[in-house]
Amino acid sequence: MTDWAPIAKEYDPLKAGSIDGTDEEPHDRAIWRAMLARYEPNKGVTGDPHLTLFVARLNLQTTEEKLKEVFSRYGDIRKIRLVRDLVTGFSKGYAFIEYKEERALLKAHRDANRLVIDQHEVFVDFELERTLKGWIPRRLGGGFGGKKESGQLRFGGRDRPFRKPINLPNMKADFYGEGSAEKRNWSREGTRDWRTRDHDRSRDKRWPERERSSAWGESERERESKEERSRGRERKDRDR
Repeated sequence: MTDWAPIAKEYDPLKAGSIDGTDEEPHDRAIWRAMLARYEPNKGVTGDPHLTLFVARLNLQTTEEKLKEVFSRYGDIRKIRLVRDLVTGFSKGYAFIEYKEERALLKAHRDANRLVIDQHEVFVDFELERTLKGWIPRRLGGGFGGKKESGQLRFGGRDRPFRKPINLPNMKADFYGEGSAEKRNWSREGTRDWRTRDHDRSRDKRWPERERSSAWGESERERESKEERSRGRERKDRDR
């Protein structure tokens, strides 16, 4: 609990699959796939990873020129890499933008997230592939994304941070009486006396209740018999 943080400091597929980062067993096959993966960052990628932004959820029609026009307002850009399909050449909907200064990077990270570009709300975060230890991409079951419909949600990132876990050990100790010596030192004899005492008390209570119920029953019977007698007298008077 002391080193807990909403944003992951080191990527762990098992923790990323948990809403609070405390799971001990994988709950879907993609987590197993990510745990077994031996992924290494793309060595062909150049540039400073600590000055690079990851921009996702782009409109497939958005171009490098449009990205440069939007993101250059935060500072000088060194390079833009819009990821495209190798066969078709179409955009895959995400890009990497490298700035010349850290100040521009931080400003874009703060202000450009959820910015609408070509009718699409974009997601902006730091590059994680080369900066976050143990990173596994989404295609191998990792990442920080996912949709609720698929059931493969991932947590610990900017878009979906961890929720703070409940401190269960304290609750468990209180529940089982482990917190106080007085609860732990209850004697068996004392427990028996307590039960018999309650039993005797309940038995004493039952006797007056029975007496009251019997008395109540007798009075009811007497009342009913009196009413029947009075009705019979009335009938005799009418017949006369």
